[in-house]
Amino acid sequence: MKAIVVKPGPHRVRLSWENAADPRPGPGEVLLEVHATAVNRADLLQARGQYPPPPGVTEILGLEAAGVVRELGAGVSGWSAGDRAMALLPGGGYAERAVAHAGLLLPLPEGWSFAQGAAVPEAWIAAYLNLFEEAGLRAGEIVLIHAGASGVGTAAIQLAVAEGARVYATAGAAAKLAACRALGAEAAIDYKTPDFAVEVKARSGGRGVDVILDPVGAAHLRRNLELLAPCGRLVNIGVMGGSRAEIDLALILSKSLRLIGSRLRPRPLAERVGIVGRFRERVLPRFLAGELKPVIDRVLPIAQAEAAHELIRENRNIGKVVLEIPRPA
Repeated sequence: MKAIVVKPGPHRVRLSWENAADPRPGPGEVLLEVHATAVNRADLLQARGQYPPPPGVTEILGLEAAGVVRELGAGVSGWSAGDRAMALLPGGGYAERAVAHAGLLLPLPEGWSFAQGAAVPEAWIAAYLNLFEEAGLRAGEIVLIHAGASGVGTAAIQLAVAEGARVYATAGAAAKLAACRALGAEAAIDYKTPDFAVEVKARSGGRGVDVILDPVGAAHLRRNLELLAPCGRLVNIGVMGGSRAEIDLALILSKSLRLIGSRLRPRPLAERVGIVGRFRERVLPRFLAGELKPVIDRVLPIAQAEAAHELIRENRNIGKVVLEIPRPA
């Protein structure tokens, strides 16, 4: 098969579409003929050697994919060859074929393209996990979603609104702010303003917010803690703005705050299977009903993976950047 192979260089990382070893499904796994995958920031980090895959996982990039089930490993039930599916992967999506655990597959909704399906597993499951299972977001609460125009952000806005929460979102460009509002955010705030926290505080009547979903990290930590209302929850899902910061423990104690660090990929398989199962029960029906839909910035051929990574690195995307795998006519 062909796959994207990472080739580090002195000045830039090259992503080359070339021959690679075919994967084989083991017990409990399926072989997926990949038609589309999507780019995540974890892919950029892994390509630069900053986020190695878990032990035993392929070094091929790609945490999500959509395609057709072609082969079943021993013990797999509920799936058949020819089924169209979306897959949450520990790696391997940037390839013509990928192995996925059967418990991490979701059926591709009727009428959806493979590009739409590829835009769901990592971003939407992460948004669901962190808003509801980690932060316990409830109807009527206020959630602040940083990087609201990102893949996870656009998913999180829709999920929170659908659950009856009030959503504030931050972004850094007029088009991104408009996109957040179009998805249902009550307020869209430019994080590049002198202090976005002042506007958030004002809009909440001085109370603050109940939940914050933040991929930025250190650069936002102080203001995040100040913005949380009593018993507020901060879920940190990234460190784009640095990983080290000073914390005022007195503030955390006085307001009974909770700080939660969360990643999906490193979790034990059984835990990921459980998360996907609950996502399937709670969220998939809303896709089927047309209430929710992935936001796709653009679809590029897999051979343009480098260009896709640049779009993400330079924060030029609204929603997901999808890579299509060529198939014979």
